[in-house]
Amino acid sequence: MRLLVPASWLIFLFAFTAYGHQTIEPTPSERQKEWSKMEFYLFMHFGPNTFTDLEWGKGTEQEEVFNPTELDCRQWCRIAKAAGASGIIITAKHHDGFCLWPSKYSTHTVAQSKWKGGKGDVLAELRDACREYGLRMGVYLSPWDRNHQAYGTEAYNQVYVEMMEEIVARYGPFFEFWWDGANGEGPNGKKQVYDFSLFEKTMRRIGPGTVVFSDIGPDIRWVGNERGIAGKTNWNLLDTAGFFRGAGAPPTDTLNRGNENGHNWIPAECDVSIRPGWFYHEQEDGKVKSPAELFQLYLRSVGRGSALLLNVPPDQRGLIHGEDSAALMGFKRLREENLGKALEAKGLIITQSFRLELTSDQTVNCIMIKEILDKGQHCKRFSIRLQNEKQETINEILGTTIGRERILSFDAVRGVRFIVLSIEEQKALTLISEINAYHIAEGLVEKD
Repeated sequence: MRLLVPASWLIFLFAFTAYGHQTIEPTPSERQKEWSKMEFYLFMHFGPNTFTDLEWGKGTEQEEVFNPTELDCRQWCRIAKAAGASGIIITAKHHDGFCLWPSKYSTHTVAQSKWKGGKGDVLAELRDACREYGLRMGVYLSPWDRNHQAYGTEAYNQVYVEMMEEIVARYGPFFEFWWDGANGEGPNGKKQVYDFSLFEKTMRRIGPGTVVFSDIGPDIRWVGNERGIAGKTNWNLLDTAGFFRGAGAPPTDTLNRGNENGHNWIPAECDVSIRPGWFYHEQEDGKVKSPAELFQLYLRSVGRGSALLLNVPPDQRGLIHGEDSAALMGFKRLREENLGKALEAKGLIITQSFRLELTSDQTVNCIMIKEILDKGQHCKRFSIRLQNEKQETINEILGTTIGRERILSFDAVRGVRFIVLSIEEQKALTLISEINAYHIAEGLVEKD
């Protein structure tokens, strides 16, 4: 496969010619715009479950079980940076209630563990490593706590707020704050009635630039599955009235596709693990996703206008395992080799559609399009026609939404000279910031 000089085309003038540029609410906030640039980042599930071989801890584990022998957050960040990730989200507290920092509001923390004689602080080490490697840091703080004695009472809501305030003050600012919707029993056998309104107000006060994730946002939504796959139709809009986090969330197909006329700008994030489980399990060392599988996930997440949150769990040493690291490096190489350079083009004609002219006849099996979203998400339906040098259509690809980025892959088409993008149906004038054509490795084309 031979790749030529990149061809990226900025298209703004068309916006102000035939139709003007109309805003269709809702539109993204500044923090959402900033988050949307991140595209791909790592999740790291780490805690007592790493050592007990569980996925969901019981909250009764002895603190001494947490004892990573070679913890090195710089290794995490070095690998994340080399893989092209933009940040890391760490499970600061999972459902078992164990805190990876010495919290003043819990007795189930690293301060009670054997690790570093109770003087260790995972969040501090990760904060420093992220700053060193130019990565952004986020946290997962489970509202469910199977250890804390206040859980199941009104007092716990204030405990949770104090934990939020504590970690933002010590280790922030964070690019993302992650709320899991799980809600089970605590040590007293009761479930908690979460005061998410209070939690939201607190985050807006202490971290105004931080996007908040949950089933229904307020800033980012769950994509409706843990396979890392967004809908081929993917609106950044969602209706949340009458829905709640956890069991009361919208149907999974709604979360996957969004709502075409939703009242809130809440784009999707695709979370998926590089292994079958979320925490490290030695028996899964041979089940790490291959670079090609990760590339497929990239096409189905980032390539459908979402972000890819890829979980890479540290092992009992406190290191990213070699199998995971090798897969990440292979994934990075595939992105560079296949999407790093577009086929050379010599011109773009803007009329009622966008016509990209390649410098010579090319084999094409991948098209990337980007929509400008500052004034809202406008495209409802589009077509792409691949034409030969006589401008005869030799293949046509149909799609619905575009969003921040849409990557379409298909069986290779030979003899392509022109690529014509037509917006067939739209809410208002659709603004396109970039169109690129590629010939990616045949085995990497989307399978669905």
